[in-house]
Amino acid sequence: MRIAYLINSMEGGGAQSPLPQIIGSLRQAGAEVRVFALTRRNGLAIPRLLERGIEPVVREGGEKDHPAALRWITQQVHDWRADVLWTSLTRATLLGQIAGQRFKLPVVSWQHNAFLKPWNERILRWRAAASDIWVADSAQVADLTRNRLDIAAKDVVTWPIFAANPDAPQSRSWTEGEMLRIGSLGRLHPAKGYDILIAALAQLQSTGFEPAAKFQITIGGIGKDEAQLKSQAAAAGLDTIRFAGFVEDPAAFLADQHLYLQPSRREGFCIAAHEAMQAGLPVIVSQTGEMPFTVDDPAIGLAVPVGNVPALAEALGQMLSQPLILKDMGHRARERVLEKFSQSHFDEIGAALVGRIRHILAER
Repeated sequence: MRIAYLINSMEGGGAQSPLPQIIGSLRQAGAEVRVFALTRRNGLAIPRLLERGIEPVVREGGEKDHPAALRWITQQVHDWRADVLWTSLTRATLLGQIAGQRFKLPVVSWQHNAFLKPWNERILRWRAAASDIWVADSAQVADLTRNRLDIAAKDVVTWPIFAANPDAPQSRSWTEGEMLRIGSLGRLHPAKGYDILIAALAQLQSTGFEPAAKFQITIGGIGKDEAQLKSQAAAAGLDTIRFAGFVEDPAAFLADQHLYLQPSRREGFCIAAHEAMQAGLPVIVSQTGEMPFTVDDPAIGLAVPVGNVPALAEALGQMLSQPLILKDMGHRARERVLEKFSQSHFDEIGAALVGRIRHILAER
């Protein structure tokens, strides 16, 4: 079985970061997989794929030239003699559905986010039947996909896009007198809620709060909101927040922290927060996507309402007041993700999907 895996771009992070694990699982189940990207963008996802023996085919085109992109997909699918189209994100899905119908091939489509632009949601709802299987990256997104796209439950499969690695680098215990390091990974975009974090820090500072240790928050990521966020932090007089740019080695970054923050307005699965727990970090997360389903015990972290500045400030104050408890919390967080998101369970879902696709192909 040849699966043509269509994705919007080779931008670092987002839907591209779990590609090595997903493709590895599909290959283990007996499928041959090739990645086709509609545009390069910053190309930061490519090195990680190459390291895992995955060489993507990248179109040298833009983000709005849909007819040209469709012609390119059609040619690639034809030349490679694909048996199945697997699509990720809205543009790749809509164009992949057209190509799938043209060649009478099964189409499997990801849904990654708890948010869809209204126009995209309307189009996807109209075109929902053009995909044979919809795959959701989390329980919340599975529910949303069934409801907003009006898809039958049997046609939506939940495949959390994370398999915990028990050998991942681990964080060290904070020691008295040491700088308390707090990290976050995410693109600098309103969806990630870093403006909410800055507002919460400013509120905490305005109350005269005295943390039990000096701390620094480092945000690893790039995006269009960088200048605005830096300006907001400067205006609030915050010297505890640093923007580190794109992080090439997330595992090493996380292992160097003592606490992890994810103040997002919306998420699907949120791999970064789960990788932080995998590294033995306690977390403060917002209640969106998969995060509140994993962070469901205050012994491993705190989940606060989305966009609630006072609640986030309170959670930060609570953690900063008791830094000696962070290591034990992080240990329990690691146990939680290792149990809930094992590699064996991840591969079982991948194998079941490949088996289901084989059945669809046999019926055609």
